[in-house]
Amino acid sequence: MSTTTRAGAQHLLPTADPLGLIAPDGTLVDSPGLPMPSDDVLLALYRGMVAGRRFDTQATALTKQGRLAVYPSARGQEAAEIGAVLALRPQDWLFPTYRDSMAVVTRGVDPVRVLTLLRGDWHSGYAPAECNVAPQCTPLATNSLHAVGFGHAARVKGEDTVALVMLGDGATSEGDTHEALNFAAVWRSPVVFLVQNNGYAISVPLAKQTAAPSLAHKGVGYGIPSVLVDGNDAAAVHAVVERAVAAAAAGEGPTLIEALTYRVEAHTNADDATRYRDQDEVQTWLARDPIARLRTHLTARGLLTDELAAQVDAQAEADAASLRERMNTDTELDPRDLFRNVYAEQPPALRDQEEQLLAELREAHS
Repeated sequence: MSTTTRAGAQHLLPTADPLGLIAPDGTLVDSPGLPMPSDDVLLALYRGMVAGRRFDTQATALTKQGRLAVYPSARGQEAAEIGAVLALRPQDWLFPTYRDSMAVVTRGVDPVRVLTLLRGDWHSGYAPAECNVAPQCTPLATNSLHAVGFGHAARVKGEDTVALVMLGDGATSEGDTHEALNFAAVWRSPVVFLVQNNGYAISVPLAKQTAAPSLAHKGVGYGIPSVLVDGNDAAAVHAVVERAVAAAAAGEGPTLIEALTYRVEAHTNADDATRYRDQDEVQTWLARDPIARLRTHLTARGLLTDELAAQVDAQAEADAASLRERMNTDTELDPRDLFRNVYAEQPPALRDQEEQLLAELREAHS
């Protein structure tokens, strides 16, 4: 490899330590070249994280009450979720995973619509084109290819649109992520890859998924600039994603961002996390709480008063109460929806299955 090539690759490498702007104790961290968001943005991040966590705990409660079929909590990942979404421009698109419900809500989608899929309905609950949010993706990493295809199409059409795709650490082990990163780099697609490294792919720890120094290092092999950021520092996540969005919009191509964070709750309500991690590990991360970190910083600077903090909490509670009330209804399900919108013209085999199911239902209710 030539010296020129080696030197040219240096800008692709992530920093050895995660970038940060606010330390766990609320004090400032010096990250040269990474500007601190404005005071208004910091307060918006705080409001968003408080609202996001309250939504998350309410959704978890709804699952226990039988109102949701399943819910993957993102508690502990508020800084990565909210910090990234609030860095998007109105015309940009979000490509979320099943764990990114609070990010979708923060993007402006009605919480009841966000939870429609997790209720067991056949559709995503919202019209993607109305909110610039793709359907939440359950299969790992498939949304990465969707985002690259969307971004490439936008670039071909000359549209000023950037796609932010959210991934978990487990998704980086999938072939779809490889293909997405490779095509995004070759096409210089306006895509920002945000990997929320929360430590586990269900029960598989990161050390059993990769031998790379960090997941951010994976971008180097594709020719993509890569960033390692403290995923519990909302200010740093916002600054890094905002910079990546600006670069993509300017035609500079994709960026891969790894946000180091932690999944406090189990993978879903169907998972027993005590089988693969101990409580001491969880307690260590609870001490790095992203909301407490930003609250301490804002309070010390006089930007967050007790009165304002109470108002933020009250609004989050009111939103949760509204969600609880609107979700406390029984939905009418039509079994024929299983067969609708699958084919433009229903094939005989599927028509036979529909008729068989309807016959069984009629017999059961006779």
